[in-house]
Amino acid sequence: MKNIITSFSVAAVLLASCSTSTDKKVNNVDSTAAKTDTVSKLTPEKKTISKVEIPGDFSELVPIDVLETKSKNVYEKYGIEFSGNCYSCDLASLSITKNKIKWTNICDEKDSFEMSDFSVSGEGNTTILKTSDRTYILTKIDKAPVYELVVEGKKLELNKKRVAKYFTTQKALPLFKEHDCGDFEG
Repeated sequence: MKNIITSFSVAAVLLASCSTSTDKKVNNVDSTAAKTDTVSKLTPEKKTISKVEIPGDFSELVPIDVLETKSKNVYEKYGIEFSGNCYSCDLASLSITKNKIKWTNICDEKDSFEMSDFSVSGEGNTTILKTSDRTYILTKIDKAPVYELVVEGKKLELNKKRVAKYFTTQKALPLFKEHDCGDFEG
């Protein structure tokens, strides 16, 4: 009888240990699946850059500059650049339409440079224009229409058309602080 009880106990222990390890294996699989789900949920989704339409205001962007860095009023902080408008007359205005990007000397409308092969995308306050040589990134940096332009890629060399860092729309230009050109012809 001892042999039967001992054999039965050994068999029960073996069965118990086998079923427990099977449960553990299943739980390991479940916990791995749970970890995979958690990881996939925690991985941030990349923001996709979508194709956008070019805002109508981009058809007439004029260069501005920082005049008073400490000013809290955007219309006093930025304004018309004195040297590029009055003295050297070498600033370029920017026009972006569905079919072309056009740089024009602010003092001579006939002096322009056009590009027609580009793509447009955007994300939030940023519009990205890509050509074969460069990427132009226009970011709206204030509620007032103030845009910062960053040009990446091959250096942009335009004769008598210096590219400004900041632009505003033609409509908003009268709201910004102006320098008087005085005796200059600009």
